[in-house]
Parts: sequence; structure tokens; C-alpha cells
Amino acid sequence: MSKVFKFEGLLTNEGWMCPAFVQVDHLGVIVNISDTEFEKERIETVNGYAIPGFQNAHSHSFQYAMSGLAEIHPDPTSQDDFWSWRETMYNIVLSMNPDQFEHIATMLYAEMLSHGYTHVAEFHYVHHDKDGKPYSNLAEMGERLVSAAKTAGIGITLVPIFYQKGGFGKDPVEKQRRFISSTAQGYLNLLSESKQATNAYTKANIGLGIHSLRAVDEESIRGALAEAKELPVHIHIAEQLKEVADCLDFYKQRPVEWLLNTFDINQNFHLVHATHLNETEVTGMAQSGAHVVLCPSTEGNLGDGIFPLQSFQNQGGKWSIGTDSHIGLNPLEELRILDYGQRLTTNRRNQFVSVTNGDTGLFGVDMALNAGRKAMGNSCENYFEVGQPFDAVVVDADTPLIATCRAEHILSTLVYSGDRSSFKGTIVNGEWKVKDGRHLQKDQIVTHFKKSLGELKIR
Repeated sequence: MSKVFKFEGLLTNEGWMCPAFVQVDHLGVIVNISDTEFEKERIETVNGYAIPGFQNAHSHSFQYAMSGLAEIHPDPTSQDDFWSWRETMYNIVLSMNPDQFEHIATMLYAEMLSHGYTHVAEFHYVHHDKDGKPYSNLAEMGERLVSAAKTAGIGITLVPIFYQKGGFGKDPVEKQRRFISSTAQGYLNLLSESKQATNAYTKANIGLGIHSLRAVDEESIRGALAEAKELPVHIHIAEQLKEVADCLDFYKQRPVEWLLNTFDINQNFHLVHATHLNETEVTGMAQSGAHVVLCPSTEGNLGDGIFPLQSFQNQGGKWSIGTDSHIGLNPLEELRILDYGQRLTTNRRNQFVSVTNGDTGLFGVDMALNAGRKAMGNSCENYFEVGQPFDAVVVDADTPLIATCRAEHILSTLVYSGDRSSFKGTIVNGEWKVKDGRHLQKDQIVTHFKKSLGELKIR
């Protein structure tokens, strides 16, 4: 049976449609979009404005369990940075069993939905048991992530990660034992089994991932990429100054420089962070068509640095957003931090380059959506389209600032002054997953989450 939603407005590629009627079939696929009412059996009137669901292009779900735990600094004179934070992360991930891993991911994904995300790219590298031995099901932990996404109701692109080394030319360290695939063929076996795991959920698909240049040798990267075909490829790169220095020492080139000179980089590549670049690398990356995945709240939390956004955008570069370690989960905040970091370093306010009447809110939403969809392996460029699933976040029309502005000001008002309370709910495949600010399965999900965190005794 089909049903119809009536919204105060719907964001389309041509602008706002007000009012808007969206008809979906029994699978949640859009069959009609109109600004005039048509007779159907069920019409649900929603006092809100529907925009496309946000795409979370970079997630390490297990790190949600440690949010805030690396913020205690007993020795204020110590050098607390990414590398010391990483030790805390290793200690926590070594303690989790598959059930706990799944419950943490389910809680995180429910929270993502509550913040307006409808799809997540899970950069997944916890493959083995606590002793570093493969499970009998190679994709056991990836299967748990797909199950978590299905329970919460979010779309997922599972990106099993190739992690081989402990640094450039170095063997992995003991605390990395849950991550390691020693050969390209071993990784490709994991990728194949992970692809099978995604078949259990209609909103799941697969990507290919290389953890970083320091974590996989050149020959093995080449072997893995040979099987990429049209899959989205995700890579951490140039996040830390030490990483750049180590790459210069080992390959005699900077990370992005070496990547561009060594492989055929194209629009299927999604380079995560890419914080420390020179201008030649920025130009080369933009010209290659590769996308950048920026995670402003995590990059700020870890002290990574600030991406050279203006230069990249001016040369046609495209970017998406992710929440990475999940120290922040609000897509509006990710966009603001990204923009404001640029304003603080350039002393200019118009950082989001826009060809749409200077609407920076629209520009940020549009860029994050389109590049984010490509990071998921989704090439659809229309915000909403007949034949596509109806995935949306609904802005509450009664939010005071929204209720008092014209339609053309909704996105700039939302992006620059909104928060989670601005959302009425989130729809995935034509069904409410979050309604009136509450995830519909929250009680059960929270119960499992609390139980697992209690068992882990890490908080």
C-alpha cells in the first residue's frame, strides 16, 4: 500500500517546493512528487520542511564508546596528541567482544539518525578476535555492523579496511592485532566475505578501504586496488605532521604527492582528512577528481590541523563530512566548524563558494550531500527522485527562527543557528525512524548499550 506525506516544503534541486506531497510505495520508494494534492488513501500531514538526509562519510563506530575519555590530562606539560590518544583507543578496542561491538554501533547509529544522518560509511578495521585470530566467519565484526545499522534503521556502506603495517616499513605492533590482514589476498578474502554480509540488509552496500599509506605497503595497495572496479575507495591520508615526515623519509615524497604519482586516482577515491598539503598536492587532488572527507569536530579534537578548503574549492574540489571518532554527531556543527575554521585563518566570511545566490547554507548542504552520496557508492544527484528511496530529515516548522523566515532563508538559518532540536524527525525508506526527536526503538537500544558499557567498565 502506498502512502503520501504532505510537508510545508520539500527541498529540490530547483529550490523549495511549498507545499509538497511525496508519495511512496510499500518499499518506501518515491513514486510521485507534486506541489498539488492528489487523492490517495493515506495522507500524513507533517508540519515541517523535508531536506535530504545527511551522509556521514567517515565513522569508526567503536570509538563512540570512548567519547570524552581521552580528555583527562594529569600532566599539563606532557605532549598529548593524536599518537597518545591512539593508545587509549587501542586499549579500549582490545576489550570488546562482538555483542558489545554491535550494541555500541547500534546506539551510535540511532543517535546519528536523531541528528539527521540517513547513511553512514563505516571505516571498519576491527576484524579479528581479542587475540588477533580471524573469526570462523571472516566478516563476523562487519556482519555485526550491518546488523546494527539494520536495527537502528540507517543505511550503511561497509568499508572493510586493509591494515597491514605498524608504520612505513614496520611490522604491526601487538595492540594492532585485531586489525591486520598480512597480504592483499587476505584482505580481498575479507572484502568478499564482507560483501556477502551486506546482502542481509537492503540499505547496505560495500566499499574498499586502505587504512593509510603507513599501514599498507605499495605492492599490497596495488593488489587491493586492482579489485576496486567501481567501488568507492576510502583512505586516511596526511592527517598528522609526523605522518607526512615519515612518508618523506620512506618514499621521498609527501603522502598525497606519492599517491597521485603512483596510482590512477579518480572520483571514486575519498581521501579522509588530507589535512597537511602543499599547494601542488591541493591542485593535483582537485584535478584528479578525488573527493576529500572532512571530519571537523574530530580533527579539532585531535589537533590535526585545518584543511586548505578555499584553494581546493576554487579548483573544483569536492568534499563531504564525517564524524570519525564521534566526539560530535551534529552535521550542522560539522559544517559550522569547517566554515568557521576557514574564517578564523583567512579573516573572510564567505568561505563556502556558492553559485546559488550566495546561499552558504545551501552550498554546504549540497556539497556534503552530493560528495557524501558518492562516498557511499550512490551516484544520484537529485535531492529527491522518483524511483529512489525516500530518505529525509524534517526541519520542524515551529522552530522559532524557522517559523519566522522565508523559505529561501531556511537552510542558512538551519546550518548557522540550528541543532538537533531543530529536527522534527528522520525518515528512511519512507518510514519514520526518529519522530518528534525520539528514535522509535530507543528504549531497547539504550538497554543493550548500557549493559555492554557496564560490562566493559571503561567509563
